[in-house]
Amino acid sequence: MDTLLLVRLKHIHFIGIGGISMSGLALYLKERGYTVSGSDVSENEQVCRLENYGVKIYIGHREENVEGAELVVFNSAISPDNCELLAAARKAVPLVSRVELLAEIMRGFPYSIGVAGSHGKTTATAMCMHALFNSCENVTAHIGGEDARFGNFYSGGDKFFVTEACEFKKNFLKLEPSVAILLNCDKDHLDCYEDEEELNAAFVNFAARAKTRIVNADDAVAARVPDAITFALNDRTADFVAEDLRSHAGKYAFTVSERGEKGVRIRLNVYGKHNVYNALAAFAVGRYYRFEPRLLAQGLEQFTGILRRFERLGKFAGAEFIADYAHHPREITAVLASAREVCAGRLFVVFQPHTYSRTKLLFDDFLKVLCDVENLVVYKTYAAREYFDSAGSAYTLAQNLPNALYAESIKELQFYLKPVLSPGDMVLFLGAGDIYCAAKLLLKQLTE
Repeated sequence: MDTLLLVRLKHIHFIGIGGISMSGLALYLKERGYTVSGSDVSENEQVCRLENYGVKIYIGHREENVEGAELVVFNSAISPDNCELLAAARKAVPLVSRVELLAEIMRGFPYSIGVAGSHGKTTATAMCMHALFNSCENVTAHIGGEDARFGNFYSGGDKFFVTEACEFKKNFLKLEPSVAILLNCDKDHLDCYEDEEELNAAFVNFAARAKTRIVNADDAVAARVPDAITFALNDRTADFVAEDLRSHAGKYAFTVSERGEKGVRIRLNVYGKHNVYNALAAFAVGRYYRFEPRLLAQGLEQFTGILRRFERLGKFAGAEFIADYAHHPREITAVLASAREVCAGRLFVVFQPHTYSRTKLLFDDFLKVLCDVENLVVYKTYAAREYFDSAGSAYTLAQNLPNALYAESIKELQFYLKPVLSPGDMVLFLGAGDIYCAAKLLLKQLTE
């Protein structure tokens, strides 16, 4: 799809418009004067937000929903036999995937930044937005999560465009950013790749195709990318290095060494040492575009987090309830380290596996990460697009963890947690599925 085609269109319809990425793209087009409609199986916060902006929303998929559309956009979760998809094909309405539309929008900006990595890309994308916005304001961002200030989409001009680049189904290989950031590479989404080496090669290929590449020198796969600007905590030869790290109740401060010269000090307002890498990546982008270090540091310090990234939900019986999106063993390791650093009492963990395939493929890694958690509940699997597989189920995972309980309902969580929590404790809810909603509902029931 070329740019001219998008300019000539008037009505664009989204199948699965409630997704975090799809809703951001829909809002982008709505703000640029297009008639936008969309459908989804249920209402959510994104759907309600779009309705408030005048987007026509249909709950449920029906053939008539695509009536009048001149372009239909679908995401990777939409089945090939979806009735709206088939109706659009019969009517010869052009069909494009979410990532194809994203690539088209990206081409309309002179400077585009694509953030890739197995972990941290949503946070790093938002950090890039804050750093660049504080330096020039002429920035538009498409974020795969809800930034506390900018939401999942912010239209701030037509010069810079920042987005995350997802490796699922090799989607990021359809993007052509001016600058590619590669944060890290880890085995995940192996249902979409033949093996780990093909996954790693895809990450390297994505970064190498960009004019400018900014990569994590501490990551073995990212370090393969040729002719790259590098950032690191451990590799002292990197272009941007975090020095003099200090933790203040789980939030890190550090001095940036830029090509051997010490510069500004940055004090992050989010938890976890892993976020130092994300901040370095964002700082490196800003310096590549010759923005002042002081302004970039101020922008990064203004970033206060993404919803579901160590998000404080509230308290019950003096215990803090925290929700985090971590659903991969490496992410869980990082979040557990942050939680243990700030938890004054006992740590309780409720983990919801995300998809049977991921749990099955990374089963031993999950066991290794979770075996030392003393107060652990494994919550029923969030299946997403998949069918039941006992080998990758939450119940099977819990059965293989000597310290774990298994729960299938909010009532069971309440039964377990209510009598044991006390001041200073922390309950950490982990997962990318509906555990976030379950945690909020549980807290509401406990405090009523």
